[in-house]
Amino acid sequence: MTTKDVVKLYDEYVMKTYTRLPLCLEKAKGALVEDIDGKKYLDFFPGWAVSGIGHCHPEVTKAISKQAKKLLHVSNNYYSALQGVLAKKIIEHAFPGKVFFCNSGAEANEGAVKLARKYGHEKGRFEVITMAKSFHGRTLAMIAATGQDKVKHGFEPLPEGFVHIPFGDIEALEKTVNTKTAALLLELIQCEGGINIARTEYIEKVREICDKEDIVLIIDEVQTGMGRTGKMFCYQNYAISPDVMTLAKSLGGGLPIGAIVASSKFEGVLTPGSHASTFGGSPIVCAGALGVFEAIEKKNLLENAVKQGKYLVKKLRGLKKKYEIIKEIRGSALTIGVELAIDGESIYKRCLEKGLLINCTQKNVLRIMPPLTVTKGEIDRALAILDGVLKNI
Repeated sequence: MTTKDVVKLYDEYVMKTYTRLPLCLEKAKGALVEDIDGKKYLDFFPGWAVSGIGHCHPEVTKAISKQAKKLLHVSNNYYSALQGVLAKKIIEHAFPGKVFFCNSGAEANEGAVKLARKYGHEKGRFEVITMAKSFHGRTLAMIAATGQDKVKHGFEPLPEGFVHIPFGDIEALEKTVNTKTAALLLELIQCEGGINIARTEYIEKVREICDKEDIVLIIDEVQTGMGRTGKMFCYQNYAISPDVMTLAKSLGGGLPIGAIVASSKFEGVLTPGSHASTFGGSPIVCAGALGVFEAIEKKNLLENAVKQGKYLVKKLRGLKKKYEIIKEIRGSALTIGVELAIDGESIYKRCLEKGLLINCTQKNVLRIMPPLTVTKGEIDRALAILDGVLKNI
């Protein structure tokens, strides 16, 4: 079977809900992937950070293979040992509290909003403040929460109770908070929004306001969690702790998972029957996630993310000096955005043709998010490809 054969199958049988590039990946290891026709690529945007520690990491595949021979699924009417072990591991790396497992970032964010509304229900609190240019998922509630109009068109009327304000604007937050405000849903780095990074003083003030007004501070770590910013969780780069954190993507090592991590203050808010997820926390997925933690800890991947992130930014700044079309480079460890003065679609498509997979968001921001296992040599090869592409623009 060739890429053309697969494209034909999609044309006939798969809904066209994605703008797909003519690439069909068949196998991968680390940052290296190979398509069905045998062409090799460097993957510096592995599945929107899903393969955050690289494709098919040995710790993950070993854990999955072992569990696959024993038990794949357990109803949440019963106990599952690996779910308990994974919850403990998350809490040990985060803050005291409890974990709810689901299947995706959108599902985790939706559950977090439910928790906040339940918490504020008796006081008549239901509104959730979110940020312009944010992205929180594709369910109806989460496109209502997302601060980008392009995801909303054609789905109106949307669920009510979401208010959008400018990212990083404390005055706007202070003016918007009222007696109906239940929660603030916030990304510390707006990845889909163009790698916009929250300032330390802004986040400290946000935490102060939420404490004063008894507002639930929900930090969306769906794309920034699990070491991508050099800390296990992005909030650990700031002198605050969230009330609720949502995780997904890299947590599963390639398998679908989502998690709501709620601090001890909210224990008992969600009671039996008030929230559920049929596949949430299945043994096979929990095994993979525990493999992710093991890989990060054993292989010192947080340190590698910081080290290689600094090197990658240094190299990108070198390109900025060469090419006027590069306006700004923003990033934290291996979460990096290259803002261009021109539309970036043609650049990332040409990179694909040359064997480098990256992403373009907000039309003019190249999103570069290599796995935590990336090496200096792989960065050099990737930047050589990008350099060659920019040279011909």
